[in-house]
Amino acid sequence: MKQEQLESLRAWFDDYVTDFYGDDKFINANLKLKEDHSRRTCQEMLYLADALGLDTNSKHIAEVIALFHDVGRFEQFVKYRTYNDSRSINHSLLGVNILCKQKVLETFDKQQEQLILKAIEYHGLKELPKDLDGQCLMLSKMIRDADKLDVLYVVTDYYKQYKKDPEGFTLELEFPDEPAYSPHVVQSVINRQQIDYSTLRTLNDIKILQLGWVYDVNFTATLKRIKKRRFLEMLIDFLPRTQDIEKVKEAVFEYVDSRLRQDG
Repeated sequence: MKQEQLESLRAWFDDYVTDFYGDDKFINANLKLKEDHSRRTCQEMLYLADALGLDTNSKHIAEVIALFHDVGRFEQFVKYRTYNDSRSINHSLLGVNILCKQKVLETFDKQQEQLILKAIEYHGLKELPKDLDGQCLMLSKMIRDADKLDVLYVVTDYYKQYKKDPEGFTLELEFPDEPAYSPHVVQSVINRQQIDYSTLRTLNDIKILQLGWVYDVNFTATLKRIKKRRFLEMLIDFLPRTQDIEKVKEAVFEYVDSRLRQDG
């Protein structure tokens, strides 16, 4: 991929996103959240690319995947006023359809185009398909990790803002802010099990689920970044101080430290 292609795609993204802004402050605030997230995810993707020793061409492809991984979010939020896929539309597939319909990737050869589209399609799945291999597997793992890194940054800041000024909070709050949390969510994280997003009931449930994301991290470099930025500690601070949460904390921290020791 040439540098000019990358610059052209960045310009397309800028123009595409700008068209969604209007007079609705709630929509604008949430669109800005995703626009900024997309740009920061590019930086996380390049961090992983450097850590993994990728060549320049692969770095460019990785950056394009990061830039476009949430391109479906803008149409999704304007139309449905939520980022919850189960209550609206699959944003990953919507993004792929947008890129194909607008022929955004037509300057690429078919192999590169498919790598980009597949990584975007797969980034929101609970698990990657078992038959993936080679560069497609690598890039799919990278975008899932890069996405998590920035979402952890976003949500810890998000919870901080909400705690400071609940009445003035202008972003979407998907779940009710109640003291309660679901026992099955706690147990699933302690047991390192996947959690069905549709079974979440409270804001605390999603915070606990986000702690469990460490089990789905692919690269040691990602875990190092999570630990250095203290995302897990911040999430714990936004949860009730109960025996259940302490058990979750112990399980998650033990897993991270064990993997870091194991991977050197």
